Amino acid sequence: MQRLKKDYKKAPISSIHLRLYLAIILGQIACGYALGISGTALAEAQHVIQINGAWQGLLGAGSLIGLAGSALMGRLADQIGQRGMLMINMYLFALLSLAQLWTTNLWILFIIRILLGLMIAIDYTVGNSLLVEWLPAKESGKFQSRLIIYWTVGFILSYVSGITIHGFGDLTWQVVLASSAVPGLIAAGYRSIFRLPASPTWLAVQGKNKTAQKVIQKHLGKRWGLSLKLIKAKPADSISVTTLLSPKYRRQTLVGGGFYALQAFAFFGISIFLPVLLKDMHIGNQHISGLIYNACMMIGVLVGTVIFKKISRRAFLIGSFFLSMLALLALVIGSSLSSYVQIAIFALFSIILSAGLTLDYPYPTELFDDQVRASGVGTCITISRFGAASGTFLLPVLTGIGGARLSMLVCVVILALGGLICLLWAPETSPRFKKK
Repeated sequence: MQRLKKDYKKAPISSIHLRLYLAIILGQIACGYALGISGTALAEAQHVIQINGAWQGLLGAGSLIGLAGSALMGRLADQIGQRGMLMINMYLFALLSLAQLWTTNLWILFIIRILLGLMIAIDYTVGNSLLVEWLPAKESGKFQSRLIIYWTVGFILSYVSGITIHGFGDLTWQVVLASSAVPGLIAAGYRSIFRLPASPTWLAVQGKNKTAQKVIQKHLGKRWGLSLKLIKAKPADSISVTTLLSPKYRRQTLVGGGFYALQAFAFFGISIFLPVLLKDMHIGNQHISGLIYNACMMIGVLVGTVIFKKISRRAFLIGSFFLSMLALLALVIGSSLSSYVQIAIFALFSIILSAGLTLDYPYPTELFDDQVRASGVGTCITISRFGAASGTFLLPVLTGIGGARLSMLVCVVILALGGLICLLWAPETSPRFKKK
């Protein structure tokens, strides 16, 4: 084996990195769109079919429940590789999106939303793993931290589409749901035209060093190759939950899944059913409240990408939890404040919480080594989706029981718990700050 080749993970950014990154970006836009579209579609559905708070919660949480299959998708990717899964999942995503046009049966729609979530799980887990295994080590965190911007673009586009799609009569809410097929087909088409490369790291871990070297040299040139560590790597064993909960990986798994789940509980619960919250609080109509939230969410992720470069991962995690908790607590106890002050506090909360989303992609991938990365990230995402689905299901139910402030008070407790977990156990993963 040609040991004298330079480690491909030290190669400068080139066309193959940018092509792969764009393929993942398009998938993130489609995923954000599909997750966000349910809120506006279900608001429209209320005018056509009978749907109570529990069904609103279930259908809103359906895709998030499907995302709980991320651990399964990660383990499958560790065994068969990432490229093939990413080549077909967006086509299936588009077909499932269109299938929502042909049924009003709530149970069938719920199943379709779960299957859509499973396709999203492939992009979240497998796409991120393939990306980090190609990107130069020094650039990986920066590129991954920016993915949330494009996910947010998809989420915002879903809201804009939801309030502008009209003229289909009683079918309008189904057309709104099915519109996620458009970004899905765009992502699928791009990946078919500009075919994704296999992961050299995965090939090496599988014992296919010669194939890995050929892939590297095809895309980066003859001077680049596997590192000595990868050349000596033994074929990977099957990765199980037991492995991820072993002493070697237990802390990474519990912190990665825990922070992600508690953050997702508050973010998805509030963001998907934001109009329900603000209507109950009497501080704005649905369209205005949605625009305020989405604008602040975009500001937050942009601010987060800047903060990501400046401070340690650990400090960022802890700060995002405790500061967003304090902002939301101020909103809960400030019921006598004017509407303008309440909106300002809510905007601040949205910015802080959304800034913390910047860590969702790089931090879990940095927690795990090459041999278990896809499975580890998949497990963290699976744990997080239980949090996201719980928040999305419970928020309309809690609001119906005790109003918006009960829902927000529960989120305050959840955010405080997330901050405490990170304060006690979150490891530092930033290459810049680990050395200090």
